[in-house]
Amino acid sequence: MVRKSGLALGLVGVLALAACSGTTDDGADGTETSTEEGATEGAEITLWLAGGDTPQALRDYLVDTFAAQNEGSTLVIEEQSWGDLVTKLTTALPDAENTPDVVELGNTQAPTFTTIGAFRDVSAMYEELGGDKLLPSFVEVGSVDGAQYALPYYFGSRYMFYRKDIWTAAGLAVPTTLTEFSDAVKALRTDELSGFAMGGQDWRNGISWVFANGGELATVDGTEWTSTLSDPKTIAGLEMWQDVYAGASNIPTTERDVAYWDFLNDAGEGTAPDAATIMAPGWARWSIGDLTTNDEGEEVRDGMADADTFGIFALPGMDGGIAPVFAGGSNIAISAQSQHPELAENLLRIIFSEEYQMLLGENGLGPANSDFVSALGDDAFATTMIETAAASKLTPAAPGWAAVEGAFVYEELFQKIAEGGDVTALAAEYDEMLTPMLNGQG
Repeated sequence: MVRKSGLALGLVGVLALAACSGTTDDGADGTETSTEEGATEGAEITLWLAGGDTPQALRDYLVDTFAAQNEGSTLVIEEQSWGDLVTKLTTALPDAENTPDVVELGNTQAPTFTTIGAFRDVSAMYEELGGDKLLPSFVEVGSVDGAQYALPYYFGSRYMFYRKDIWTAAGLAVPTTLTEFSDAVKALRTDELSGFAMGGQDWRNGISWVFANGGELATVDGTEWTSTLSDPKTIAGLEMWQDVYAGASNIPTTERDVAYWDFLNDAGEGTAPDAATIMAPGWARWSIGDLTTNDEGEEVRDGMADADTFGIFALPGMDGGIAPVFAGGSNIAISAQSQHPELAENLLRIIFSEEYQMLLGENGLGPANSDFVSALGDDAFATTMIETAAASKLTPAAPGWAAVEGAFVYEELFQKIAEGGDVTALAAEYDEMLTPMLNGQG
């Protein structure tokens, strides 16, 4: 049974109560603004960062630069885990006394909060912070009725990491179509080796097959969302994914979010890898390769330094080119209940400055502003990341999407498909379940 979540409806209620609490005054534009709106000195603001993707050097830059540019004020950064981020935001955002001022959240989570007034309208800053140079798809999921509430923070993209030595020994070249890819990784599979390692619940990678076949997870008419798993193009993609999983992967149907990069590495002298190919975000590079020692004396992987053993390529499309993959990354927003919105806006100015955008790129995170993607470098890893990101797609910007993710609906669907279930029947069953959830109902 698919578990349903009342998260979206619960959050609407909490925010509605907060709006009636009388702790803030209505601004001239109808939005709520803090009674301390003019305060810009001697205040402390809080930035929530999700997970550990933002390196310490960048955190230090934000804290130091904010202090230098806002005399007497302080930025405090708190890290939140991805696993319970939505739950914490649901509780904290409506609470004017305890809300973080600025928050990072996943691009797929943004619509749930933007559609119910959880974030401050930053449309007046949009051009100043980058305007049309900002990632369009990330801007879209953070916007409502043409107004911007959550802007892109950084992007990542997924591509294929492979054991070049294994592919070469089998007489296989980098595939140019999705069918060629499927045939190759199925041919590479043995009892000990996954030709393509993917867990059965791994829908975030698996939906690339849907997109490559021209399918969609959902469509919208006005404000009404409809799950479209039963669309013939979506079914074709799901059946193609089912075939490649069954023929190429040894990973159990119950697995998701596996550290696939470990399967490419030799476990030790005389041992063999567990996979010939994986699909992962670009940063996985630094978990792949031979063991070496860094400047701090720590044992680390060398980032695929041996180009004869390891390689990368973009997942090819049905007729060549690059297949659309799910775009990873984050958005960033100001809480509508922030007590110091001017200081929060000053922090956004730092984040979208050339200096910080370049630091993101230099640390392997795709800058939100396309003017600064050169900071990623010009090697194969950078160019492949940029190319796949340009062809990437996001999940539906539906108000109930965070609830769908929280209920693990797609994990359950993909597991049943991986177990050999009838794709057409499953699509119809899950369309019926998903459509009300996408609209925040039940």
